[in-house]
Formats: sequence, structure tokens, C-alpha cells
Amino acid sequence: DGMAMRMMLLRNVMGASTYHYHTETTLKTLKATVEGQTPFKISEPEKLRSFAERLGLDTSGSEKDIALKLYNFAKEDFNRAHGERSKVVEKLAPPERQEIWKNLGIFPGGLYGEMMFSTSSCLTNVDGYYASLALKAMRLGIAMAYQSQIVNEFTQDILFNIPRPHKMRVNLGVLEPDYVNILPNGHEPFLGFAMVQLARKSEWQEKAKAVGAKGLRIIANIETGQEMIQRWEMDDVFYGFTGNWIMQEAILASGCIDAFICDMNCCMPIDPIYAEKYKFKLVPVSEVVVFEGITKRVDYKPEKAEEQAATLIQMAIDNFKERRASVEPIMGLDMNEAVVGFSSESILAALGGTLDPLLDVIKNGTIRGVAGLISCTSLRDYGQDVHTIQVAKELIKRDVLVLSMGCGNGAVQVGGLCVPEAKDMAGPGLKAVCEKLGIPPVLSYGTCTDTGRVADLIGTISAALGGVPIPDLPVVAAAPEYMEQKATIDAIFALAFGLYTYVNPVPTVTGGADLVKLLTEDCKDLTGGILHVETDPIQAVDAMLAHIEKNREKLGI
Repeated sequence: DGMAMRMMLLRNVMGASTYHYHTETTLKTLKATVEGQTPFKISEPEKLRSFAERLGLDTSGSEKDIALKLYNFAKEDFNRAHGERSKVVEKLAPPERQEIWKNLGIFPGGLYGEMMFSTSSCLTNVDGYYASLALKAMRLGIAMAYQSQIVNEFTQDILFNIPRPHKMRVNLGVLEPDYVNILPNGHEPFLGFAMVQLARKSEWQEKAKAVGAKGLRIIANIETGQEMIQRWEMDDVFYGFTGNWIMQEAILASGCIDAFICDMNCCMPIDPIYAEKYKFKLVPVSEVVVFEGITKRVDYKPEKAEEQAATLIQMAIDNFKERRASVEPIMGLDMNEAVVGFSSESILAALGGTLDPLLDVIKNGTIRGVAGLISCTSLRDYGQDVHTIQVAKELIKRDVLVLSMGCGNGAVQVGGLCVPEAKDMAGPGLKAVCEKLGIPPVLSYGTCTDTGRVADLIGTISAALGGVPIPDLPVVAAAPEYMEQKATIDAIFALAFGLYTYVNPVPTVTGGADLVKLLTEDCKDLTGGILHVETDPIQAVDAMLAHIEKNREKLGI
């Protein structure tokens, strides 16, 4: 039991630190932007002000003043001692959850201190008690969700726009061989946005045409792409979104790629083999990303973003002739559309500025509940995205509204569930709501980093219902195809947050019977959260609906 939970906690630390690497880069970009050193701007001044107000900051002064206060407040909290309480968590988490966490001794300090505390606990012969290690994991998960995920996504909203619904081309058909195609790949969207800004200028389009291309396109890819498509609308330059991580080899083998720009996470060690065979430039743009044999790199620096974007675009243009002359592209690939760009703010706007219409249809049973589908993608049990699509289809068929995040979001986008026409796959109640509001039954809600954002929305729903405890809400979390270490800390946070959490495949903890019992049964008496492991998608949805109906009965709705 102790060994299994120790290894799980180490995976949690890896996930938390990687999420936070992204957050630190986002904050550096915010600071450099308000100091006039980047091509970016404060795109959402009202969000800057409202987020600062939620954190208890003085919002008098200029946008620059408020942004720097936010930057300094967040940095101070990240470095808060393990024994002190995080101010970010105090300001943002639901009061009911905070009391639970205090009573269990898992109210966190700063994330860096929590990572040190957790890692130190995993040394041989330090903490071998599975229950203690599980509580430390939850403590780390809470710090990660609020200090990393929420701070990160809200700051990216401030810089690059709050996600709002719009159409987006998706699937491999967005790749056309006669264009210079650049794919930003990974999780950090900064250079992707900078390249789109440059590529929309006529001078860069003319440079592409001068080498025989029809033009220059930036194609969104994987989670970097999700961050981009949620916020910016498509045009003939920012053309569309390919898909999720499991599609990477097909994307690279399409014969349509001129530059594959690799930031933190989701690039593969075998990518150089594809780059050599299919004649594209493979360029790491994060100091943590390294490929054997690849020496040309452009490590992102906020103050050099425009210059670096120009360098990357020129590399792609210079590559076009060789790629087009020596690689036979795959033609006729599928392309469809998805509606993307849902967020807490845009959902509220669609409902007329209040949650009441959503709460009303939940109370009267038109919608039975809400599922946050936050998943990776894996070939471990099924074909590409099969499990995720089955779970999503079954949930909407049973009148459960789905909010999709992560690589699972790419699955449902490409799979046709994020368009209004997908209402015909939904149950009669959810279908009626979709028709009335003009929305899909699966709302494209972002990346895996939006786990914190959806928790914040759930907290808002709880407050709107008069403070109903999180575990009593008709809400579930689902990770049908988790894979990354990031996903493990997401699931641990969901348990700490009090959510029924379904995961597949089976986590590597089954050698510890007492640990399994703690996660799947006893945790309910601690935080209200419960872990459900199920490899069959229909049985998984059966169990999620049973939980939702039980909570509806408890609430008398």
C-alpha cells in the first residue's frame, strides 16, 4: 500500500510541477507584456480587474499597476512556506471545502513548499503509510489546481481573450500541402499566438508565395492548439485544429508540415525520425524539451516573442521547396467543424447573465446532471478515442451535459459531438435545452489545465444553490483515457474537491488492497470524493448516473 501510494505521489509531483512550469511562463509573459516588451496586450481588462478583486488586491491604478500586483501576489503565494496557508486558495476555494481541508490538515501552503514536502516524504523509509501519503497528495492537488491551473488560465484569458463560442475547422483535412504549414505543438500557446499575429501580415504571406506556396498558415495542434482555438477565431491564416496527441504520428506523416514547433509537453522522442523522413523542421521552443540530434532551438523568451516568431516562420518558408519536392503528401483527409470556446463567462452569457436557467433545468430534471470530461488519449484498451467517445455519447443520451477538456476535448471535437447538430444524439431533455440555447450537448471547455476552471464553475454553482456541499451536487468528473502524470494530480484534486471521479484504465495501485479501499470507498467519508475505476464505458456511465440520481434524491429534485 505504501509503495503504491508513494509512486502515485511522485507522479503527482511530476504533474504538478509541469502544470506550474506553464504557469510561471504565463506570468512572465504577463509582466513583460505590461512592461511593453512583447507583441501582446491586455485583451480583457475587465477580467484583470475582476480576478484581482477576487484575490483581494487593490484595483485602483492603471492596467499595468493591477497586472504587476497580480504578478507579485501570485509569485509570493507560490513561494509561501509549507506551514502557511495559501492566500490564493483562501480567496478562491469554496468555504465549505476550505473547512474540510483544514479539518483534515490538507489546506496547502505555497506550491513549491508542497512539492518539496511531498517529494521529501517519498524518500526510502520516510513516510510509508499509504493514508498519510494520500492526504499529502490531496494537499498538493489543491495547491496545484488553484495556484497553477486557475492562475494560469485566468491570466491567459487576460492576455489572449476569454474563450467565447465560435466555429473551428478540425481534423486532418485542415492540412493542405500547397501551403507553408506551421504547427505549434505542446501546451504553451505564446509563440503560437505570436506567429498568427505575424502570419496575418501581407509581407509574410508574400514571402510564402515567393517560394511557390499558396500562402502561410498556422495550424493549431494538441493542447497548445486548444489554448489557441478556444480564444481566437479561424480565418485563412489561423486555419484550424488537427486533433489530439494520439494523432501526432499521422499529422507528421501527412507530408504537409514545414515546421513542428515543440513547447513544453506532448512531443515525442521519435519526432526526429519523422522530421528526417517527411522533411519538416523540428524546433524545440522550451528549454525543457530536448530531442536527440536536434541542435537548432528557439527557447521562448517573452521579450523576444516577435523576433522568435519571425525566425520560426522564416525556417518554415525556407523548408517549403524541399518538402514539396521530395515528399508525396496524403490528400483527401477528413475535415469537419466544431463549436469551441466555452468558458464560465461565455456559459453565463449564453444563459442571459445568470446561472438560473441552467439550475432550473437541472432542478426540474430536464438535465439530470453535469459531467466534466477531463481526459488524455490512449491506445491501451481501445482504438483512438473510442472509450472517450463512447462515454460522452452515453452521457448525453442520458441527459447529462458534458464539459470536455484536454485531449479528450480534441476527441469529441473531431468526433462530431461539439456541434449543435449533435443534439440529435442527446436525450430528450438535453436536446430541448440545446435547441433552445443553440449549443452542442458537449461543450468544448478547453485543455487539461482547465480542470481548475471547471472546479471554479462548480463552486459557483454550489454557491448559487445556497451553499450545497460539492459532494452533494449532481456533478461527476470523468477521465476515460488518462495517461499523463498531469492526469493523476487532476484526479487526486477531484477527490479532494469532493467529486465522484471515474477513471480508466486501471491505475497502478491495485497491488495495495487497503489503498484501493481508501480511494474507492473510505475517501467518501473524508472529503466526499470517490474514485470509480471501470474499463467498460457503458457500466462506467451506469455508475455515474446512479451517483447523479442519488444526489438528486438527496437534494429533493
